[in-house]
Amino acid sequence: MDISQTIAELKKTPGFSENVGMILVHNGVIRGWSRKDHRNVSAVEITPDHEKIQALCEEFQKRPGIFRAIAHAEGGVKQPGDDVLFIIVAGDIRENVKSALADLLDRIKNEAVSKREVFA
Repeated sequence: MDISQTIAELKKTPGFSENVGMILVHNGVIRGWSRKDHRNVSAVEITPDHEKIQALCEEFQKRPGIFRAIAHAEGGVKQPGDDVLFIIVAGDIRENVKSALADLLDRIKNEAVSKREVFA
C-alpha cells in the first residue's frame, strides 16, 4: 500500500472535508528481535486473513466519528525492516480516531494475522 496515494484518494471521497479532522496512520515493520524473548529474528512468515481484515475495517467505520478505516497486511516471508501492516483511520476528532486506530490494530493483530518467527 502506498500511504500517500491512499490518503490522496481518500481525500477525494465525497463527504471527506465535512467529516474528517484527523487521519492517523500505522506502518508496522518487522523487528530484528522477538517480542517474547528478544532473540534475533532473521525473518517472519506472515499469514494475513484479508477477508477478516476487511470485515474489521467495515465494523470500525460504524463507530461514532469514524469516516474510513483502511488496512492492508502483507503476506509471505519478510525480513527485518520490511513493511507488513498498514492502517489508516480517518475521522472527526482525535478522541475517536486515536482509540479506533489502537483498537483496530489490536484486533487485526489478534484476529486476522498469524506469524511465525525464524530465528538467526
